[in-house]
Amino acid sequence: MITVFHPLNSIEAHAVKILLVGEGIETRVTGDYLQGAMGELPALGTLQVQVPEADAERARALIEAWQREGDGEDDAWIPPELR
Repeated sequence: MITVFHPLNSIEAHAVKILLVGEGIETRVTGDYLQGAMGELPALGTLQVQVPEADAERARALIEAWQREGDGEDDAWIPPELR
């Protein structure tokens, strides 16, 4: 397994995992349990999203596309009935 993404938090890590697994890429999140063990210290850099080396390039491309989708001016989702 090779690291393809360093998420900011557990939610982002698992969102990326769901994205990659949905595309048929075996995915592992590491460092998830270290977040609570750090106490008052910031736990930045402990989380990693890993995939098999053969899938790394494709996984990175999918993650980059996912990140670009979230770069819109208005990321808030508004239900159609409230628009």
